[in-house]
Amino acid sequence: MPRIQIDLPDHFAFSTEMSIYISHVNQGGHLDNAQLLTLVSEARVRYFKSLGYTESDVAGHPIVVGDIVAQYKAEGFHGETMRVSLLPQDPNKYGFDLVYRMDNVASGREVARGKIGIVFIDRETRRVALIPAHFREQVLAEG
Repeated sequence: MPRIQIDLPDHFAFSTEMSIYISHVNQGGHLDNAQLLTLVSEARVRYFKSLGYTESDVAGHPIVVGDIVAQYKAEGFHGETMRVSLLPQDPNKYGFDLVYRMDNVASGREVARGKIGIVFIDRETRRVALIPAHFREQVLAEG
């Protein structure tokens, strides 16, 4: 099976820093794969907050994660500070990909990269909804 390959953009729209806590580390002594997703999820919440939204109300609609993928580049260890950088890309009718990169702040060592598939939901029907025009124009046009 071929390995997942994710190309990164030249720039990111947002970045945030967070520490790897002991609870993020597995028995191998490095960042656990489930905990990587926890850190990336926290970065996603911070990204939407920086835009003035909560995930339950992004331009009038809740959003959900439709899919997520990670490509590991190196280990992360307890006590290290990670920078998670994000950029919205590849919009479609119902959502977009949020591309991310996680790297060690002190060394610049890339730990992981990936994509989060964001989907807008109609609050009443709980079905997939079109991307709100305001969000598309203000956020996705800048990406």
